[in-house]
Amino acid sequence: ALPIYMAAVAGAASGGLMLEKGLDISLAALRRHDPYIRGILDVASQVALYTFSHAANEWEKTDVEGTLFVYTRSASPKHGFTIMNRLSMDNRTEPITKELDFQLQDPFLLYKNARFSIYGIWFYDKEECQRIAELMKNLT
Repeated sequence: ALPIYMAAVAGAASGGLMLEKGLDISLAALRRHDPYIRGILDVASQVALYTFSHAANEWEKTDVEGTLFVYTRSASPKHGFTIMNRLSMDNRTEPITKELDFQLQDPFLLYKNARFSIYGIWFYDKEECQRIAELMKNLT
């Protein structure tokens, strides 16, 4: 089992109590969409979602951007991620299963899901991109 991100970050960061409180609020918001979410494993503060259009043979920006959360679940599938959308109520959620295929192309994390749709998650922070890519590969 992976350690719960909240505890590790709260202990390590200065102002850890503030961060833990923020993650508690985020966890509550995530659980409103999925009551089986157990804990947050990692967070990327600013991402934007792109989709690959086969017809146009190019990347297109979607209307999804915000904070990305990777979490554990008490039901199957055991892990997932959600981009909490700042632009609308339309969040992007994906179960993390072996069907997800990830590829790191800094500052993008590309993935293909079980429906063979291809997405690119753009990260404002390259370190977050690399860290999340590593985590996703370990979870699939």
